[in-house]
Amino acid sequence: MAEPVRVPTAKVALSTASVYPESTATAFEIAARLGYDGVEVMVWTDPVSQDVDALRRLSDRHGVPILAVHAPCLLITQRVWSTDPWIRLRRAQAAAERLGASTVVVHPPFRWQRQYARDFVTGIWRMADETDVRFAVENMYPWRYRDREMLAYAPEWDVTKDDYRHFTVDLSHTATARTDATAMVDRMGDRLAHVHLADGNGSAKDEHLVPGRGTQPCAELLERLAANSFDGHVVIEVNTRRAMSSAEREADLAEALAFTRLHLATAPARRP
Repeated sequence: MAEPVRVPTAKVALSTASVYPESTATAFEIAARLGYDGVEVMVWTDPVSQDVDALRRLSDRHGVPILAVHAPCLLITQRVWSTDPWIRLRRAQAAAERLGASTVVVHPPFRWQRQYARDFVTGIWRMADETDVRFAVENMYPWRYRDREMLAYAPEWDVTKDDYRHFTVDLSHTATARTDATAMVDRMGDRLAHVHLADGNGSAKDEHLVPGRGTQPCAELLERLAANSFDGHVVIEVNTRRAMSSAEREADLAEALAFTRLHLATAPARRP
């Protein structure tokens, strides 16, 4: 007889970025209503996302833990908390520690951040040695315009080419980079600590589709994580900006959660 289906201890979280243009507070409400295990806070221009006390109140009010903090690495967040990227990372670490989050997600530097880029690999190791919080460095992609490609990140958009203790894999970014997601996960190996689950079709635009609506191996990756007893976090980070209503946005996020929970379960092989 087959053994019962086994579900790994990995928790499924909702990125607060997934509800944009609605607020960080709305993300907590939706996560609680749909039954997500927690949230990942994208620190960006919403003042609530920058306020640790406000975030703690939201977490307590809705009974939704904060599992990860995404440091302010986007172009639009270069002045959030500080113009110094190391200070921003320190603030993200402190926020994670105060909120009980296990992970800080960080992008590699932009190429024009020359000093930061030169020191980034050793600096991340130094910070990781000072805390129990994981700094999970996320794969990015080349920027493309028509037939031209610009390498916007340094040391590399493919973070597996450098030595980090922990990685985040983002499947929308593998789609945009037109790289093999499975091969990238293989290179990350047991240093894969965090997953941003989304889909894409290989467009030059970072699509962040609901899992299952693009070409990326979302189901296969989840099944592999389940088989390997992955104990990190799987974070739904999708783009719902085109939703025509709050109900449509919530339906997309419910679909993403159902897809993830379905494939993040595996039945062990039958005994002979």
